[in-house]
Amino acid sequence: MAPSEKLREKLPCYSRSASRRSFVKGLGAALPALAVPRWCFAEDATAAYANAAIGWKQFAGQTITLAGAIHPWSNAITPLLPDFTKLTGINVVPDFRLETTYLGALPVQLNRGDSTPDVFMFTTYGQGISAGWLEPLNAYYSDRSLTDLGWYDENDLLKTARAFPLWRGGERYAVPITSEAVTLFINGDVLAAKNLPVPRTFDELLLTANAVKTDEMSGIAMRAQAGGNSSPPAMSFVFSYGGVMVENNKAAFGSPEAIAAIEIYGQLLSQAGPGGVSGYEWYHVLDDFLQRRTAMAIDSSNFATDISNPARSHVAGQAVFAAFPHVAGRMSVPFMSHWQACINSRSRNKRAAFLFLLWATSKPTSLRTAAAGLATTRTSAWSSEAFKKAFGVQAAEAALTNLQNADVDRAKAILFHPQSRPILDAFMIGVNEVVTGARPAKIAMTNAAEKANATIRG
Repeated sequence: MAPSEKLREKLPCYSRSASRRSFVKGLGAALPALAVPRWCFAEDATAAYANAAIGWKQFAGQTITLAGAIHPWSNAITPLLPDFTKLTGINVVPDFRLETTYLGALPVQLNRGDSTPDVFMFTTYGQGISAGWLEPLNAYYSDRSLTDLGWYDENDLLKTARAFPLWRGGERYAVPITSEAVTLFINGDVLAAKNLPVPRTFDELLLTANAVKTDEMSGIAMRAQAGGNSSPPAMSFVFSYGGVMVENNKAAFGSPEAIAAIEIYGQLLSQAGPGGVSGYEWYHVLDDFLQRRTAMAIDSSNFATDISNPARSHVAGQAVFAAFPHVAGRMSVPFMSHWQACINSRSRNKRAAFLFLLWATSKPTSLRTAAAGLATTRTSAWSSEAFKKAFGVQAAEAALTNLQNADVDRAKAILFHPQSRPILDAFMIGVNEVVTGARPAKIAMTNAAEKANATIRG
């Protein structure tokens, strides 16, 4: 047995003989009852869409622009766009950019009232609704000429995906397209070489990271760049220490819980992190782990597809996926989210855009994107053999554990706040100061919260 296999056996969510039945059982424990798909990849994909009472060709000849970040979803959906055009006659022009570039440019584009992009990946839901950028979608869902709800089967969506886009009054302005939770990744061979177990608590994580670091390999890598896009791992620490990001419309990360969380976050990266970590975004973290430059990493569960791909990863055979750590005596509360796709309220092709969203998140399309390793929003796709093969059974089980432990309301409280971006920017400036040693956690996070609250007050 390889060292990494021995380490995996110590994981509570890992089974060397994990079967489809055990995986589905675990899925059902965290999520709604599983709806097994009535088709498979051997069948003609067109037939699956023909079963819908939808006039797929009603907008033939229109062109929509699809914008987003370079991301597992964009990578999975892009090869299928010609099939959508064949089915509907609607042309799709993709525009995918590096995530930081995309998230910086999109608000500027929407704020000036551009009619494109028609459909776009989005995260700052509250800002988009308050600014009037997002088209409300409930009327489209209830339009029988556009939507066959029986065929679309919303009960097949993960529970979190059904709840995530709901705004006050039950209106929806977005369609969830992915599912992810912050996860611990481990180079199993590195820990096994020192006979170290998978760390379960934050104190154990700090000890382990320091024990395995070398001149060539950091003990742990996480995001620390002073910008809101880097916040998910650090927010997971705050939530797991019992803190929140916002409360009663005020930034709350100057609390004792948040300060303690960011203090150990800073210790991990200052003591055992890579050189230059203060500039790290998600792609730096992923690349370090793929190239064996770090023994452990904490970031999105969606990294699993790249980590398990031998063509890209030097740790494909030894990677271990684990539950997010916790404070002794408390449950872990990793940050979770669903990337969402929205329709531009100024689009000239709104109905065609909605038809695209319906197609892109339907059961048959989700099965196909899941086969590329995408963690979709559908239980049927998560339970498919093709997804488990591409994503990895153990990686999927760890992701589900972290999704189950996450707190949707805490995540929505910050993501849906109208001032989420400046709040998150202020938060990560404080985190960055702690990581670099510029300020102690108490001062950095208190100042960060005050800065965020000044923005909220206007």
